[in-house]
Amino acid sequence: MRHVVISFLGEDRPGLVEKLAAIVKHHGGNWQTSSMRHLSGFFAGILEVMVAEQNAEALVNDLQGFDMLDMNIQLSKPGNYDDRTISIDITANDRPGIIGDISAVIHKAKGNLVKLVSSQGNAPHFGQPIFKASAIVAVTTDQQIEQLVDALEGIEDDLIVDLNI
Repeated sequence: MRHVVISFLGEDRPGLVEKLAAIVKHHGGNWQTSSMRHLSGFFAGILEVMVAEQNAEALVNDLQGFDMLDMNIQLSKPGNYDDRTISIDITANDRPGIIGDISAVIHKAKGNLVKLVSSQGNAPHFGQPIFKASAIVAVTTDQQIEQLVDALEGIEDDLIVDLNI
């Protein structure tokens, strides 16, 4: 089996996911994981498809011919992920550079950022911009988890970290 990792961006229009799914299905692919979103008039996403070795090249060719989206397509072999992962929810007042600060702290604590989903909204009753993020981080020891949480909380006084092990 091969894994096909696809990132894409294009003008948003109805039916894009249906057409992508039809291409995947046509080649016997199994849609594994995806994240897609409407962003300022565009449709962006990333997905992972598992497909039989003999169908991988044809799937890639058909995806490259799908002119409704700009795509980056990579073939890989499924890998084993052995590290332990933790889930972290972060809330703080929004400010420029907050993602860079969070990722730098994770890196310095020898964690590996596996997944990050972030958003910005307004605080209830105040209207001040609030940053929210959910992250999955790979770690190796309990001590590393404690150091990581302490370091994240040390970024700013208003940053709140909720750890889900």
